[in-house]
Amino acid sequence: MALVHGMLSGVRARGQASDAFLADAGIAPELIEQAGARVTAAQYIALFRSLIDRLDDECLGLLSRPLKRGSFALMARSALGAPDLETAIRRIAHTLRLVQDDVVLEPVREGGLAGLALRFIDPTVERPVFLHEYLLRVFWRLLAWLAGGRLRAARFDFAFECPPHVGSYDKVFPAPLNFGQPRSACWFDATRLRGPVRRDEAALRAFLADAQANIIVPPRGEERTAARVRDHLLLTQPTWPGLAATANALHMSTATLQRRLAAEGTSFRALKDELRRDIAIVRLNTSTVPLAAVAQELGFTDSAAFQRAFKCWTGSPPGTYRRSGS
Repeated sequence: MALVHGMLSGVRARGQASDAFLADAGIAPELIEQAGARVTAAQYIALFRSLIDRLDDECLGLLSRPLKRGSFALMARSALGAPDLETAIRRIAHTLRLVQDDVVLEPVREGGLAGLALRFIDPTVERPVFLHEYLLRVFWRLLAWLAGGRLRAARFDFAFECPPHVGSYDKVFPAPLNFGQPRSACWFDATRLRGPVRRDEAALRAFLADAQANIIVPPRGEERTAARVRDHLLLTQPTWPGLAATANALHMSTATLQRRLAAEGTSFRALKDELRRDIAIVRLNTSTVPLAAVAQELGFTDSAAFQRAFKCWTGSPPGTYRRSGS
């Protein structure tokens, strides 16, 4: 929920109500006040798109003037045809400077590392944590895409103290994290600056078609075994097979499946619970199906077991989501 609050921080700072944006995303306003409540990835992406569309602002009201729709596409397009990543970075930074007045992207070097840092023009203005998070993830994703999709981050620096929701950073910022730094920045091997830009206009159109989802919730393409497990569980519901049956269906031993999932930073239990949690949130928000039926659909023996698991997953009882969705 901290991420939802962050995404809404721009409109709230302007005194604007957030109910319309939440309604677009199917998020109950009463859940906002519950720190342990959760939303699905689809709801989070829908909220992002609603803010951009209603505000005509790709920076969600977080800057002094709107970053009009199409600004991100303009920055990405400016990098096409660059002879190397270093030139692409300079072009992106120049284009960003043309379309807003608050922040500058600065190329930085440190030993064998190169990076891209955020410098706010008026240092006396306090910026929301989410603005740092958002800009870093946007431009990191863009650089990685321009480099062919494989640009390993060396570390991420943040010009704020470690936030309570740091546990959500692992998928978005896949590298060591340093908080309380003089500036927010992303870092990578400096030799990659001379690498070619591996994208053309056709690739850009494909990227932009789903850019909002890819930036806010990065794809899990590198987690191959986890993706296979998720696909299998989705295809076989509502039977919800166990670990041994899933391993057999994927033509590997139970030990091999557990080892591969651990290498990807997850487990069979975690994947299964994430899927069941997200399905439950959607069902509770969009239907009047009895809790007993939802419990059966998700493979629980009874409604009480489902309610205990749901509160463990989200911090709130299912009835809270049901009241909001009715």
